[in-house]
Amino acid sequence: MTEQLEPLAMKFLNAFAQALATMTLYPEGHPRREGIIDTAFENLRAVQNLDRRASFSFLGDEVVLGQRPIREMRGWDWSTRLANAGIQRLQFESEVTREEFDSFINEVLARLTLQALQQAAPGTHAGTGPIRFGSVGIRELTPEPEIQTASIELSLHEEAETVRWLHEETVRAADIPLGEAEAVVRSLAAAMHGDQAVVLPLLQIRRYDEYTTTHSLNVCVLAMGLAEWVGLGARDIRAFGTAGLLHDIGKTKIPTDVLNKTGRFTPEEREIMNRHPVEGAKIIIATEQKLDLAAVVAYEHHIMLNGGGYPKFEYPRECHQASKLVHVCDVYDALRTNRPYRSAWPAPKVLSYLEERSGTEFDPEVARSFVKMMSEWEPKLASIEEPAEAAAAPPAPAAEGGSVPGQG
Repeated sequence: MTEQLEPLAMKFLNAFAQALATMTLYPEGHPRREGIIDTAFENLRAVQNLDRRASFSFLGDEVVLGQRPIREMRGWDWSTRLANAGIQRLQFESEVTREEFDSFINEVLARLTLQALQQAAPGTHAGTGPIRFGSVGIRELTPEPEIQTASIELSLHEEAETVRWLHEETVRAADIPLGEAEAVVRSLAAAMHGDQAVVLPLLQIRRYDEYTTTHSLNVCVLAMGLAEWVGLGARDIRAFGTAGLLHDIGKTKIPTDVLNKTGRFTPEEREIMNRHPVEGAKIIIATEQKLDLAAVVAYEHHIMLNGGGYPKFEYPRECHQASKLVHVCDVYDALRTNRPYRSAWPAPKVLSYLEERSGTEFDPEVARSFVKMMSEWEPKLASIEEPAEAAAAPPAPAAEGGSVPGQG
């Protein structure tokens, strides 16, 4: 249905934007004004004939229909204009009447032209009848029954599904769907800042064979949190998040029997596992996308400050700042996660480990910043489980998996 819905959604959004532009030129009741609103409404009707609960997100230069970015609308300037007016999310609860649409589009115009003097504060939501719109944020865990929101639920289920699909596409087509990856990063960035407070939504692993998906999402969130903590700008924060999301993409080239092994690796299996940074960099470079930083991080994220780790360099060199940052986030999440060969470590033990290895494995400044951030933000962690259908596999016997606990 998505293939049929997307062209109709594009027609609606373009007609919607044209209506807003035309409404600034003509007074209420003018035939030109009413005619263009009619056109936008008819396009909305066509969309709702396929999906009555259609939803749109305007995240930077990305337009997302449901959970999928519309590639052809990337860079649409109205996406930024709507988001700046507090309309990052637009969703329809049921079929819309012409009167309801008219009321809605007039309110949007008021926001765009600063006529709404009592405009809702960021993080709040508004709407008329079946139309809901507002800033993207985290839905309250126990909302009042009468509150209707247009927000991202405190769940990473959709993002996890997108990352699983991304990994499958990488295997199938040897190409990374960059639009979907960036949409996940933007969604996570928005979820981190719900209700005017920084929250780190981390997904708990339920199935050992889904570790790479879960771990990629968590490292993405941690990398963006740390990048923001050390004072980087929004563009760099998202770039570091994309690098974190893709840092283990090379594991799509690792045989599943090696990737999910519950016991000690043989030397041959360890050699196969240690290839994933090189494989990841090759995959990213081959996409011909603007992912130079992600390729560097995929290659370097297992290299230690003292030259240890892998891949090995004949002549040691300093790694990129993003690689140092993702390295710390990678090890933290790995050690905080139950694995087939060991139980998850408690947070204080992991932070102590990072401090102990500071100056040898980890860059001291990066490790110090991460430990300080997590010490302050630990109460703000939102530990999330996937829906019950992703049932947890029974724990496997404890065994050692590698030279560094939890890494692979």
